[in-house]
Amino acid sequence: MFENLSDKIDRAFKILKGQGKITEVNVSETMKEIRKALLDADVNFKVAKTFTDNVKAKAMGQHVLTSISPGQLMTKITRDELAELMGGKNAELKMSGNPAVILMSGLQGSGKTTFSGKLANFLKTKKGKNPLLVACDIYRPAAIDQLKVLGEQIGVAVFAPILKGEEDKSHPNPEGGNTPTPFRAGGIGGQEEVVSIAKRGVQFAKDNNHSVVIIDTAGRLAIDEQMMNEIAAVKKAVDPQEILFVVDAMTGQDAVNTAKTFNERLDFGGVVLTKLDGDTRGGAALSIKSVVNKPIKFVGTGEKMDAIDVFHPDRMADRILGMGDVVTLVERVQEQFSGEETKKLTKKFAQNKFDFNDFLTQLQQIKKMGNMKDLMGMIPGAGKAIKDVDIKDDAFKGIEAIIHSMTPKERSNPEILNGSRRQRISKGSGREIHEVNKLMKQFEDMRKMMKMIGNKDQMRSMMKNMQNMPRQK
Repeated sequence: MFENLSDKIDRAFKILKGQGKITEVNVSETMKEIRKALLDADVNFKVAKTFTDNVKAKAMGQHVLTSISPGQLMTKITRDELAELMGGKNAELKMSGNPAVILMSGLQGSGKTTFSGKLANFLKTKKGKNPLLVACDIYRPAAIDQLKVLGEQIGVAVFAPILKGEEDKSHPNPEGGNTPTPFRAGGIGGQEEVVSIAKRGVQFAKDNNHSVVIIDTAGRLAIDEQMMNEIAAVKKAVDPQEILFVVDAMTGQDAVNTAKTFNERLDFGGVVLTKLDGDTRGGAALSIKSVVNKPIKFVGTGEKMDAIDVFHPDRMADRILGMGDVVTLVERVQEQFSGEETKKLTKKFAQNKFDFNDFLTQLQQIKKMGNMKDLMGMIPGAGKAIKDVDIKDDAFKGIEAIIHSMTPKERSNPEILNGSRRQRISKGSGREIHEVNKLMKQFEDMRKMMKMIGNKDQMRSMMKNMQNMPRQK
């Protein structure tokens, strides 16, 4: 995400490379290039101008220390201003109600229904909540069924009507519990029908101990009065603690203008940017807070139900400027690798008992952390290095095929994998023999290194020997 913008800002900073001090001339040239980069990214013109004026004013008031170059100072000032532009700090969901009611709004095609499922999954798995999804889109074909499928996929109950002329396509709640019984809609249609479904959904949540209600509403291809009246009526009927406006990040300034119209009618609490994993220019993310004065609370980063991130303006600013996002990377690692699992692995490494079963488990955990290129981009400096590299999500497919072609005994005892066994594994996995040999060598090298790290005395001895090595003249 934001690759083009990052490249152009990076080129703008090169104007200051080799400069001994900050001057009116070189700062003006740099800001001119950054403003052009922001406008190319579809950032609102007034927002881009105010931003660059602020950066310039702060830069001209700074003295460059001997340990800092003008380029480094400008990067720091720009980073802080970018973070401020996007909200400064992350904004929490408002969840004070019992149950807490969250109303979703936005145009058709913005990813509203899918995000409703992602949010339910996030609140269930990360926050320990018991969410209920309520289907209030009675216009879009298959919208209700889509929400039911998502609910089944993540193990969350869905409160949904059976519309006139339709069969019951209810889906069971895979985790049991209080699954709502589908009910026949009243047939009154339109706004009254939608309000009735929303109110009954909230009541069902109260009666069945659901701590959060997420109401998915209808969108249109464009803003119209009927849609705005309808969602305003739902808001009045259920009095939500939180209203989220879901917007497709790839629509740039159109998204910001739509947000403004919705905010005037709904006074929503926060914005959700979807499809940030696509070829987005970034205009919506950088403009929306300034234009509607509402924070971005979540971003959607992929199609899977766990592809959702709390929005942190400072971390996003770091990523735009190619500084990586180590904090988010560490958080994702911690989510997948518990302290107990890490202790067990460390013990296995120290005893040289780490085998291909453990290795396969670790691969599965890494895959759960998200898109591989996105993860690599969180490492400082790696974003630029891999920007033209195609890292597919199935990057581990070949390795998994090789391991799955091993017998249980071979996985547990890698040392028995002789030539004939490797030939058999090569044929069984459909991979070349050199790929099998390469994996074996990498695995053994990793085991040796990890054993050394696990053995503190050996590690200390190695470090001491390195210190005593003769230095090259």
